[in-house]
Amino acid sequence: MKKLLAGLLLSVLVLALAACGAGNKDEAGSGDKTEGSADTAENVTLKIGASNTPHAVILEKAKPILAKEGIDLDIQTYQDYVLPNQDLDSGEIEANYFQHIPYLEQQIKDNGYDFVNAGGVHIEPIGIYSKKYKSLEELPKGATILLSNSVADHGRMLSLLEAKGLIKLKDGIDKTAAEIKDIVENPKDFKFDANTAPELLVQMFENEEGDAVLINSNYAIDNGLNPIEDAIELEDKESPYVNIIAVRAGDENKPEIKKLLEVLKSKEIQDFIVKEWKGSVVPVK
Repeated sequence: MKKLLAGLLLSVLVLALAACGAGNKDEAGSGDKTEGSADTAENVTLKIGASNTPHAVILEKAKPILAKEGIDLDIQTYQDYVLPNQDLDSGEIEANYFQHIPYLEQQIKDNGYDFVNAGGVHIEPIGIYSKKYKSLEELPKGATILLSNSVADHGRMLSLLEAKGLIKLKDGIDKTAAEIKDIVENPKDFKFDANTAPELLVQMFENEEGDAVLINSNYAIDNGLNPIEDAIELEDKESPYVNIIAVRAGDENKPEIKKLLEVLKSKEIQDFIVKEWKGSVVPVK
């Protein structure tokens, strides 16, 4: 009888403990679920390299919008055109925003980079500047024209000079890849000096070096020049030199890259570009 009673008591105790354990497990599981639902998923960090102006300024404007979409922009600024691609290649950054398509293509050709264009954002019309003359017509015979030492810029600069009637380039060439040697007509016998790094051209202009200087708008704006007011001639807004987001091949399909382009092409950012630079920087659709 005692054995039977002890057995019954043991069974009741085991069932009670099992029920208690199940209850604790449910509570713990419920607690974990509640805790997990209370925590929002961590934002993805996107490290991107950019020129100071206008690229980094545009990215800063987009930054809070992207944060709401779960993407934290880590913006690294650069003063030159070489390091942003080197750092993208090495994995120091995940994207960059400073270059136009012909420059990217030349960099890929020269360095073997496995990069792709993830999408275009804006155009920066290139300008011709002069401290000595107020118009292209005033440039004298034998005037010295300063160009960037970046060969990838030459086609664009020479095409501008041709469009303004100052020179003529060889027929049938790809004008985006034109070089000084491709000039076949130079009525005023201009001398072309292409020995200056692009970031130093503003300094050359301020020092009154040469008779005219061709300067990329990002460097002009970054150094306090207003391309619309200070240039004696400006590239047409229909320029094919669109500034793009570059990434390593395969990364263009990452959700954070697609969202970045979506925000940069949004009406809010495009309106900001128009208002901020009043035509010196032109958004693209």
